[in-house]
Formats: sequence, C-alpha cells, structure tokens
Amino acid sequence: MSSKVAVVTGSNKGIGLAIVKGLCEKFDGKVYLTSRDVGRGQAAVNELKSLGFNPYFHQLDIDNEESVTSFRDYVKTKEGGIDILINNAGIAFKNNATDPFGIQAEVTLKTNYFNTLRACEILFSILRPHAQVVNVSSSLGHLSKISSVELRSKLSDPNLTIDQLNELMNQFIRDAKNDKHVEIGWGSSTYAVSKVGFSALTIIQQRLLDKDNRNISVNHVHPGYVDTDMSSHKGILTVEQGASAPLFLALGGHNLKGQYVWFDSSVVDWYAPDTPKETL
Repeated sequence: MSSKVAVVTGSNKGIGLAIVKGLCEKFDGKVYLTSRDVGRGQAAVNELKSLGFNPYFHQLDIDNEESVTSFRDYVKTKEGGIDILINNAGIAFKNNATDPFGIQAEVTLKTNYFNTLRACEILFSILRPHAQVVNVSSSLGHLSKISSVELRSKLSDPNLTIDQLNELMNQFIRDAKNDKHVEIGWGSSTYAVSKVGFSALTIIQQRLLDKDNRNISVNHVHPGYVDTDMSSHKGILTVEQGASAPLFLALGGHNLKGQYVWFDSSVVDWYAPDTPKETL
C-alpha cells in the first residue's frame, strides 16, 4: 500500500519551510519540499535532514506550466496521488519598489492568482479521497480589503464562477494600468487584491469539489504577520507560529470546508466588515 503524500509549494524558506518541518514531525507519510530553484530547494532539504527529518525534494515552479505538469506526472507515477496540498508559493513587491503600479499588478496577479489557479487545476486531478488542500492567503485576503461595495458584492456572489473571477482579476489589472484602481475601489495594494482573489477562488474550489465523491476539503488561511523575507522581517510571529494554522488544516480532523482560518486556527467570517485584531 502506497504511503500518504504531502506537498508544499514554495517551501525552501520562510513559512513554507516551517510547514514542511511541521509535517515531517506530525504527518505519517512522505513530505515533498518544492521550490523553483533546485539548489535552494536541495539546500533546504539538507538543512532539515541535518535536524533529523527526511523530506523529499522536487523542483516545482508554479509560473511554468511544464514544471507543474512534470511534477504532477512524477507524483502520480511514483506515489499515486496527493493527500495534502499546501499552496504556499507567492510573491510580493517591496513597499519601496519602483516598478509602475500596473506592472506590479500584472506580475503579482500572474503568480499569486492565475498561475496558482493553473497549478491547482493540474494538481487537483491527482488528489486522493479525503485530501486536505490549504490555500495560504493573508489578512489582506479578507473581503473587507476591497473598498468598493459593488466589487465586494461580485466577489462574494455565491454563484461566482472561476471564469467570472478571472475576469474580475483581469479588470483589476486593466484598472491598475489605467491608474483607476483606487477610484474604482480596488484599493492600493496589488498583494491584497491577489489574495482576495485567491480566497474567493478557495470558496469556488470547495463548491466544485463538493460535486464529486472524493470528500476533499479546501480552506484558506491567514498565517499571521510572520518574520520572513516577504514581510521584510517586520513580522511579529516566528515562522513556526506562522506554520501552526496551515498545519492544523493540513492534518485534518477539523471538518472545515471552504472556511477562512485565522493564524490562531479560529474560523473567521470572510464576508465580515472587518478582520480580527492581530494579537498574539
């Protein structure tokens, strides 16, 4: 009988690496650490092996469709399927980035939304029954981060389709390039829009997966304001604390489906007017 398999995207450092470490400690199965860069990925695996853990490595670049399909084919042939998929890979421009806002919008949405969606569509085909999918979102992925009532209404429509959500994300890119993003009510953060889109996608994914008989759970999580490269090391939580809620979801036993989970593992209303305070 084949062993269970966990996959963490973008996991050679930061929260992703801490999630891999936590899975190696608590998950009874194989854990795949993946990264775009082979050298960095293997260095991260060696770091964990020096601590007594035994993760596996495979190259995976969600921005490269061939890389994702190659990884899927490898896992399908070698392992038979995936039991835990943690979609952690993502990018964020620094606050002092000088790239035009429209370019930042296009690049950020490409990785954090469109290519993450494509990776899910490719990898969901090999999810085993009862699999747990964890989409690493953000407090900035809460619906309230979009100021426009009309846009919030569209993003929270219970019948929203992936095609319609794709169009909304493309609309944001167009509005950003035309310097109308604030006026129209998207706000001034490309990262926030990308994560709101990812969270909205989570809800649709769960609705679609509910129609098959695999009993798969897809939830989205805010890991907290964590001290990582992405936060320019201004975060208040350690990477281990940031990995806590994703691990809670990944390891199952929670009966949650399509829910937005805070870094303390509590369920938060994604549709609420505001988010909870960031307290320890």
